[in-house]
Amino acid sequence: MTKVLVVDDDFMVARLHSRYVSAVDGFTVVGVAHSGAEALRAAEELRPDLVLLDIYLPDMDGIGVLRALRAAEESDRERGCADALFITAARDAGTVRSALRAGALHYLIKPFTQAALREQLLHVASLRTRLDELGEARQEDVDHLFGTRPPGSRELPKGLAAHTAELVERILRAHPSGLSATECAQAGALSRVSARRYLEYFADTGRAEVTLRYGGAGRPERRYRLLG
Repeated sequence: MTKVLVVDDDFMVARLHSRYVSAVDGFTVVGVAHSGAEALRAAEELRPDLVLLDIYLPDMDGIGVLRALRAAEESDRERGCADALFITAARDAGTVRSALRAGALHYLIKPFTQAALREQLLHVASLRTRLDELGEARQEDVDHLFGTRPPGSRELPKGLAAHTAELVERILRAHPSGLSATECAQAGALSRVSARRYLEYFADTGRAEVTLRYGGAGRPERRYRLLG
């Protein structure tokens, strides 16, 4: 179970984000903080795996909170390292750059959908799992973890996002016997049209096979199974 600390100065927003997190299997909210000082105290006491951080806090900004967390983790190696995901209305490039340099995994700009947060949470869970299972890293392992592609690798078509492609791939791996676009959409909180586009992309690139299931009247159902 991934323990999450939600940090936002707005009580209602913090409650909403907590509800979003609690709706995702494998995640639980262990605490809520409304200021930077509260966040640091809660992180020390609760030792969360993931911190959802707002930029705009009444006493210090979220980037300062993350830097303070990293400094505390550096001085106390036994406390572990909490990942950080920024959820904020701040849109300027300088703030985004500072957040990434401070060590944030990702940056969600308000307003966003519940599905967008769910996708990021699943990405965090997948990343933590891959790191836990990683022995001696190969370059392709590192490229995958950092979300980069080696020269000459296939780029996603325009309109497809890497994080959503990873989400669909995880869903395919969880259904080794195959599934339909409708089932994929339900599992990933995606629209059926979006799920179908990503599944067809996997099929077109040879990473998934398509079979047809014939039922009653009407067109046969297309089912997708990940290869390899």
